[in-house]
Amino acid sequence: MLKPRLLCVVGTRPEAIKVSPVVLELRRYSDVIETILVSTGQHREMLAQALGAFGLQPDEDLDIMQHGQTLSQVTSRALEGLDALIERLKPSMILAQGDTTTTFVAALNSFYRRTPFGHIEAGLRTDTIDNPFPEEFNRRAAGLVADLHFPPTQWAAENLIKEGKDTAKIFVTGNTGIDAVLATGHKEGGEWYPEHEGRIVLLTTHRRENWGEPQQRIARAALKLVDEFSDILLVVPMHKNPQVRELLTSILGSHERIKLIEPPDYAEFVPLMKRSTLILSDSGGVQEEAPAFGIPVLVLRDTTERPEGVKAGTAKLVGTDEERIYDEGRKLLSSQVAYDKMAHAVSPYGDGAASARIRYVVLNFLGIDSPQVKMWE
Repeated sequence: MLKPRLLCVVGTRPEAIKVSPVVLELRRYSDVIETILVSTGQHREMLAQALGAFGLQPDEDLDIMQHGQTLSQVTSRALEGLDALIERLKPSMILAQGDTTTTFVAALNSFYRRTPFGHIEAGLRTDTIDNPFPEEFNRRAAGLVADLHFPPTQWAAENLIKEGKDTAKIFVTGNTGIDAVLATGHKEGGEWYPEHEGRIVLLTTHRRENWGEPQQRIARAALKLVDEFSDILLVVPMHKNPQVRELLTSILGSHERIKLIEPPDYAEFVPLMKRSTLILSDSGGVQEEAPAFGIPVLVLRDTTERPEGVKAGTAKLVGTDEERIYDEGRKLLSSQVAYDKMAHAVSPYGDGAASARIRYVVLNFLGIDSPQVKMWE
């Protein structure tokens, strides 16, 4: 008798980080299920780096990446490639994570092919469908067709319930990103800037809605902080997008206490987060990961689909206004009381067992018994 076949589909670095622990967990049960890791190649080089941190590589690679392609081209190429793969492999179920174009395409293909779909990190929402763009649409669309929803928190689960999703299909798991960051954080890693005796501020900015003038304001605010605090070293991993790189280099590229670096491998990025005193970021993953190490995050966005961290006090939403970013950063860098209030807040995102919870639900859905783990509350 053939084993059920499960496709785990990824396309970008954040997906790879959050899906890798799930793949590793499922492969512990290879005697009862075949788990195939599929890459669309949406972010090819950064995807390979992230998977490599977990000792993984794709079993199937659609290799859709082309220079300068539009969202429509990414979508159509991924849709056709994944459809052909589903036809050939005939999976029992498909899993995808989050809110990328790859995730949207995986959900749509699952619907077209009448194949059960499981949505990891389901239920994140903002108030408008185009902010963040196109991610908010992608995750809402994935939720329309999912047979299993895996929200990371109760807040995300409530969003799904308000939208009329079947509560019997909703399972609060915690965030698989916490599984990943805790596993990686326990490993021995290289030391970042041991010659620098002062503090490090980490800046990551890549979101499409922040390109252009918003990113200029972010960069100018970060520069002000470096100029004011002589012990600060600003470290900026630059996204591969040429527009982002050109802008950041033009504003931050000539300061002796600013390091513009290539995006580190995930296994290297986690120690960099741990080494940092403060993080400025528009990344959703960083909002979840940094609080696991007690690092305050100033979120460079006007909205966030991760309000649990803001509510808990581990993160603060500051937008892209230059003076607001500077003022909030200055407060945390000059006031120990303000800093400790954020650093000592408890992370609401998980306990490192999300992947095991997802494995239990998926195998149970496919009629396979496995050890149960209590759902995240």
